Amino acid sequence: MKLAIVSPCYNESEVLPASVKRLTDLMNDLIAKQKISQDSFILFVNDGSHDNTWELITRFFTTNPYVRGINLSANMGHQQAIMAGMMTIKDRCDAVITIDADLQDDLAAIEEMIDRHAEGYDIVYGVKVSRCADPFLKRHAALTFYKLQQRLGVKSVYNHADFRLLSRCALEQLSHFKERNLYLRGIIPLLGHKSTTVDDVISPRVAGHSKYTLCKMLSLAVDGITSFSTKPITLIIGVGFFFMFISLLMTIYVVYSYCKHLTVPGWASLMLSMWFIGSVILFAIGIVGQYIGKIYIEVKNRPLYHIDTFLYDEGDEKKNQK
Repeated sequence: MKLAIVSPCYNESEVLPASVKRLTDLMNDLIAKQKISQDSFILFVNDGSHDNTWELITRFFTTNPYVRGINLSANMGHQQAIMAGMMTIKDRCDAVITIDADLQDDLAAIEEMIDRHAEGYDIVYGVKVSRCADPFLKRHAALTFYKLQQRLGVKSVYNHADFRLLSRCALEQLSHFKERNLYLRGIIPLLGHKSTTVDDVISPRVAGHSKYTLCKMLSLAVDGITSFSTKPITLIIGVGFFFMFISLLMTIYVVYSYCKHLTVPGWASLMLSMWFIGSVILFAIGIVGQYIGKIYIEVKNRPLYHIDTFLYDEGDEKKNQK
């Protein structure tokens, strides 16, 4: 099997040399075991880095027989970088494994993914069985998000990020998805191909720091929910009926108090109610606005990414295609 390992990179110059060495050792081992062919390769996708990540990829391309590279013209985002890599080489390999450049995912699981593929599985997910290496906030925020996704009806693999194997057949089916709001963890389970999982034990980064900030995590979470579920809008309707019921009870109470000549206390509770209901209304408008905004982005149908440079080795001759 000709394997391609696709790895998105954003300002990963500190960790990239160590990652290239570890992946090179892995490729040599898999080739020696005759699990993959000798023309298998590693594709690094530079997602508009501001450091010398692309210079390092270019250098490794000239010195390492496995390294290939794609340089995106601007920072397009993690999901777009993965998609760019997979779609560019989907016809140049038999299967793709995606893994982040920091290699916190378990490299030992890659051989098991290849074995599961040989058994007939088109999709193999790396499922995190231990996240002890992740910071406390990131670990618990991720677990909460996965549970929330399930409650809202989003079809996804629990505790799976973007460490997975896709066969050429699955890649071809994935290429038909043209949506702009990319959330691969939700799209790939929709392909319907035969799938399984392998255990993924997260390890600490060997250098640098994670580029996935809390804001980026929240943005991905919003994409993951609003791109695959309309339940938040349904919940808004439920909240509306709840407040209608509360207002009915308050009306009955006011009428009763008026008829009995009771004092209707008022200013503090009235103001609190106004602020609370006002905040709920704004929150509801914001949720609906998220869906409208996504429609706006999808209708424009802009390209997901722009490839500036593609470094690829065709046989013994290396080409730099602009």
